[in-house]
Amino acid sequence: MQVAFIGGGMMAEAILKGLRAGDKVKPKNIVVSDVCSERRQLVCDNYGISVTSDNCQALKNADIVIIAVKPNVLRDVLEELSGRIQVSQLVLSIVAGATLASIRDGLGHQSIVRAMPNTPAQIGEGITVWTSTDEVSEAQKQKACSILKSLGHEYYVPEEKYVDMATAVSGSGPAYVFLVIESLIDAAVHIGLPRSMAEELVLHTMSGSTHLVQQTQKHPAELRNMVTSPGGTTAEGIQELEQGSIRALFTQAIMASYEKAKDLGRGR
Repeated sequence: MQVAFIGGGMMAEAILKGLRAGDKVKPKNIVVSDVCSERRQLVCDNYGISVTSDNCQALKNADIVIIAVKPNVLRDVLEELSGRIQVSQLVLSIVAGATLASIRDGLGHQSIVRAMPNTPAQIGEGITVWTSTDEVSEAQKQKACSILKSLGHEYYVPEEKYVDMATAVSGSGPAYVFLVIESLIDAAVHIGLPRSMAEELVLHTMSGSTHLVQQTQKHPAELRNMVTSPGGTTAEGIQELEQGSIRALFTQAIMASYEKAKDLGRGR
């Protein structure tokens, strides 16, 4: 499998790391194109792959072309590559908000996969939601699946609307979790805990609680009730959170992110 990256940023590097860790693709079969000379040098040094600043040059001989650029430069990149993608090549886009239709029309190409990975992919713990056009063959889907699995977990959806929804939940979600972690640490320091101790307590509490939900398969509300004794310390804290409308705020945040993802797809 020959893979070409258009864009060599952090998410592209996460895919690179996953492909090389599993030895799914040999270095000689990977090329990365990026406008930044520092990024080209970094991925070349770290992964032993070919690099270029010429997007069109990168396409040659590729089975899969991964578009991993920022949304604000996507239109220019699509114009540059329009008409240059071979019928047999699969295009895999990880550009936030970029619809299948916009990629298809911009490139004049039919075989497209749209994927939404998230930042834990950098350590192989990501979750990627993806879909494809009808023209993508089963063999191409298997190749795309193999690449996305190198980031952690993958979830195929038959309707593109779920990718925008996933953008708001799993795509933006790590930022919400990081904010909660940051807030809990700061609050712990505020009541007098040393910061190093606060960080360890919060991080283990977050990871342990997540694993508990996964392994017991109990509803989060059931597990929360197990911790929340009547008239106890947890009940007091939960009451404060509910009075602050924490549930409504998370819903509003996800809805706002979802609307923004749709706006990006409309070119706004």
